[in-house]
Amino acid sequence: MTPAGTVDLRLHSVDGVLCRVERHLQVSLDRGSLVRKRRSVGAATERGTWVRIERRPVSRVDTQGWNGAETAAALTGVSAPEWFAGVSWREGQEAVWRADETALLPDAPVQSGTLTAHPALPDEWWNQLSASLDALAAQSTSRVATPDTATMTQARVTGAIRRTFSPAFDTTTSIWLPAHADLNWANVTAPRFCLFDWEDWGMAPLGLDSASLWANSLAVPDLAERVWAERRRDLESRDGLLMAMFCLSKIVGDYADPADPKLRPAQQAAARIIGELVDH
Repeated sequence: MTPAGTVDLRLHSVDGVLCRVERHLQVSLDRGSLVRKRRSVGAATERGTWVRIERRPVSRVDTQGWNGAETAAALTGVSAPEWFAGVSWREGQEAVWRADETALLPDAPVQSGTLTAHPALPDEWWNQLSASLDALAAQSTSRVATPDTATMTQARVTGAIRRTFSPAFDTTTSIWLPAHADLNWANVTAPRFCLFDWEDWGMAPLGLDSASLWANSLAVPDLAERVWAERRRDLESRDGLLMAMFCLSKIVGDYADPADPKLRPAQQAAARIIGELVDH
């Protein structure tokens, strides 16, 4: 369901927004480098940095503050772009805009959209992924993760799993740790690893990030197996299995797409994990 006030920035004029960002951050944006997504746009600057601009409905701006990229700058041991500056403003009663200037990514994102071919990542990439996720989980924060811009709660986890799978097992999570909360192949770079787009990070049940990357890999079985093997410690815990089910519910739930190459593998994985949770 699309929240009230949502605008698709791939179709919406952003000329005025770009000019406002240039004024506030005192940068010149390269319009030729502009990348437009559904709820964000980004562009390189004349000083060799990157500016990401996002629009959210007021209802989706959490009370903890909308400064994920800024607060992530304090994280240690995590491979992420350096943050330099940010600015935000309200647009009437409907929306809030935020722009953040960061260092350029070291390489291109692995994939935009559904990954359907193995990216053949080097072992060092996998090492950096695990080192970053482990370092992130060891941090301390009062933020609560907002995957898909909605606050993560136990009720949300239980609702998603019960609505989709009608399980005969307890859906209560027990360990909450800091998570990126939007870990997919569009938010990591290769061959040098870097994790970006930190707008939604915060506390979440153990295994959310690992489960998210795994679920986003299901169209490529060998890749999904590699993610699971690398993050086995998270994913084979009870909370990790619940997070796998939470992520699978987004693929096989109410808005399942019959053409999604992840759908059939997700259904098979759900059947397996339900059995493990019942016996866990």
